[in-house]
Amino acid sequence: MDRVKQQIHYWCDDTMQGNNKGKNITAAILDTGMAPHPDFKGRIVSFVDCVNERKTLYDDSGHGTHVAGILAGDGRMSKGVLAGMAPEAKLCAVKVLDEKGEGNVDHILKGLWWTGKNAQRFGIRVVNISAGAKIGLDEEKEARLLEAVDRLWDMGLVVVVSAGNYGPGEGTIAVPGTSRKVITVGAFKEGKDPGCSGTGPTRECVVKPDLVAPGYQIVSCNNVSLRAKKPYTVKSGSSMATPVVSGAALVLLSKYPDMTNVEIKLKLWETCERITEKRKGTGWGMLRMDRLLD
Repeated sequence: MDRVKQQIHYWCDDTMQGNNKGKNITAAILDTGMAPHPDFKGRIVSFVDCVNERKTLYDDSGHGTHVAGILAGDGRMSKGVLAGMAPEAKLCAVKVLDEKGEGNVDHILKGLWWTGKNAQRFGIRVVNISAGAKIGLDEEKEARLLEAVDRLWDMGLVVVVSAGNYGPGEGTIAVPGTSRKVITVGAFKEGKDPGCSGTGPTRECVVKPDLVAPGYQIVSCNNVSLRAKKPYTVKSGSSMATPVVSGAALVLLSKYPDMTNVEIKLKLWETCERITEKRKGTGWGMLRMDRLLD
């Protein structure tokens, strides 16, 4: 995460002074669950399991824990070096994916419904969805997913969705990242290799992803027992880039709590660093925290 922060110019005045770290703001993470990692201690305010209906916090995959660490881990197991984007934010863990990281549309819809119903109760302002189905999903199911994420957006929530890893060919944005309203994030890979992040346009000729963030070889929280394994692990993909942007939204809301989701999306558009090299699927460009908070 220290490398990610360097790439996006995270260490600007607003973050170096210890302010604007997501305090008193909640993010819902719809994923494989969340492990009770020390880096989240005291900040997981709710857990709901839409897959197995278990009551105790867990993550049988590790994907959700890694995503949560990028978004809001406080880095205490690394002496702060691997702290996430918004280390003071509260978290709602919504398990919608199974142990393989695969999702049933009904489970995801249930998680989206729960998030909307409980947004005010838990102070949810940001929703991170590091999951998606490739183009070719049943049209009815696709329409239901898009309608559900659009509903959360219309409620005023900042919905941030991954572009998926079905790229880099055109028309490979994962559903529901194809929504016109949500903020869709691709993973930027340095060098000549474009990586596997999904690219647009969508079937409706919408340019996606909206922006990119670092998403390759990211070190973040591990879900397994800390006695048996290291507290951190490495993962790559648009799933890892998405919580970088979700965390940026939390930091922005810490400074400007009255900003709407539409204003945040416009602010991202205005402040991204345009990528001049000929690379498909970079949208507005790379997230720039210093410009975003200015």
